[in-house]
Amino acid sequence: MVRIPVTTKSFSYEAIIGHGLLEQAGGYLREILGTKKRLFVVTVPPVRRRWGKKLETALKKAGLTATFLEMKDGESYKRLATVEQLSEKLTTLRADRNAALLAFGGGVVGDVTGFLASVYMRGIDVVQIPTTVQAQVDAAIGGKTGVNLRTGKNLVGTFHQPRTVLIDPEVLSTLPEREFRAGLYESLKAGIIGLPGLFDELEKTKIASLRRNAAQLERVIADSVRLKAEVVSADEREGDLRRVLNLGHTIGHALEAETRYRYFLHGEAVAWGMIAAARIAVGMDKLDDAASQRMQNAVLGFGPLPSVTARSANILRLLQADKKTRDGVVHFVLPIRIGKVEIVNNVPAQLVLNTVDGLRALPRRRVNRRFEAARAVR
Repeated sequence: MVRIPVTTKSFSYEAIIGHGLLEQAGGYLREILGTKKRLFVVTVPPVRRRWGKKLETALKKAGLTATFLEMKDGESYKRLATVEQLSEKLTTLRADRNAALLAFGGGVVGDVTGFLASVYMRGIDVVQIPTTVQAQVDAAIGGKTGVNLRTGKNLVGTFHQPRTVLIDPEVLSTLPEREFRAGLYESLKAGIIGLPGLFDELEKTKIASLRRNAAQLERVIADSVRLKAEVVSADEREGDLRRVLNLGHTIGHALEAETRYRYFLHGEAVAWGMIAAARIAVGMDKLDDAASQRMQNAVLGFGPLPSVTARSANILRLLQADKKTRDGVVHFVLPIRIGKVEIVNNVPAQLVLNTVDGLRALPRRRVNRRFEAARAVR
């Protein structure tokens, strides 16, 4: 097992990573939470069908029991309405301040459950048990919670650190290829931010071979978690340093909002956002063309991405509502080399417009027929 400390001013905990960890989850939770907590597992139907029994069995082995609460699956359900529905269920079940929530799912489940834990009874314990690549390498670490509004992503949220994060790469075996690939863009992001060796490795790695190589997959996850843990430990509440983790998220979030969270997976939007950030950095004379092209090739080398069809003017408008905008000024995280980024607040609007137009001009790539049909309807 790999144990990575996350040390913040409000609370310190560990992210524990290892194949087969789900089967041992009960023992870890008993050690961390004790036996007097009432446990409530928040999850989505697909995760519960595939892995719920294994978690339930692990809890029972440790003398723990839990009540499962289901929410609807997908980014479009990351809303205050879902938090209200789950809160009503908890009150019906007479959950009090001694309750603890287990977020058992991807990034949406983790964000919603973390937010719910931070406000229910003015704050109860939460444990993150992420089941997607994106959640394991990024979303479950650091205590950021939140839900979306129609006007933007994560505009309502809190900082609420989990008691622990239990990461079992084995649960990724049932993840669809598109979701697996989308999550790895967050690891690629970690490489660009501060781990050039990880970038080099992922640049040369085929997704199919990574899925078959348990040791390599665990190492990629651990490296990504370690980088985020170091940043979060130094800057818990996004005062300055933590903002570097938003590489690719400025335009990425706008792409998600413009398509009503039904077109891109989060990691796919971040992937386009990273390409955009690299191109903007070139336009600002902060990055050379060769490094920008390497980043773009690495992103597109993972496999097909949904094409960008949003109008650049709409994206620029959405950027003004993004939570990274301060006093009307949009802040971008831009790479200055592979392994180093900086925060910039003087990007010309025309450069943003030209960059989004450039994304639209890149070759269209089909993800799958069902995806293309859904896009045609919208």
